[in-house]
Amino acid sequence: MKIENDLKLPEDMKKCVTFHGHLCPGLTYGYIVAKAAVSLLKLDNRSEDEEVVAICENDSCAVDAFQSILGTTAGKGNLIINNYGKNVYTVIKRNTQTAYRFSRKTSYTYSGENKEEFAKLDSAISSKKASETERNRHRHLKTMDLLSKPFDEVFESAKVEFKMPAYAPLARSESCACCNEMTMKTLMKTDGQNRLVCIPCHEKE
Repeated sequence: MKIENDLKLPEDMKKCVTFHGHLCPGLTYGYIVAKAAVSLLKLDNRSEDEEVVAICENDSCAVDAFQSILGTTAGKGNLIINNYGKNVYTVIKRNTQTAYRFSRKTSYTYSGENKEEFAKLDSAISSKKASETERNRHRHLKTMDLLSKPFDEVFESAKVEFKMPAYAPLARSESCACCNEMTMKTLMKTDGQNRLVCIPCHEKE
């Protein structure tokens, strides 16, 4: 589904979709949480470095909304994924040492204007008989419904005490004594010959 055809999406949501690759409810959950974090933590800009940290308790599509909206990314080290399969997210602002935890409240119930259509699409998807067009329409309806719901109806948010995560570690790279590939020294192991080797080579021993 081409997002440029959907003028009802907020512009920053469209950027999330472009980054993620497609529109889906999972991305939408992440978007509404990220926006709530911006408001509660009074964030003026995307995190350029590690000013903001997001800890996600799943590895779902929602994570990409955090990367797009908050600037918490795997490369900068301020995106931490603890994959517990839980719809729970904690966002931390370092300079104020403030953290909010967001936890999804209940299973999803559609409350939009197209209830009959949504029910039919839902049934088709459950029975694995839905076409790609029907799946796209289902995702679209659910996304727009989620965006229209009061945030507190979908997620519980609470200010929490949280130990500040360490900054992303920096270390020199050295050549693995076995495969010769450059490896972060602090992640290297010592083999039976007292040589520094990468983890995959160490596991082959």
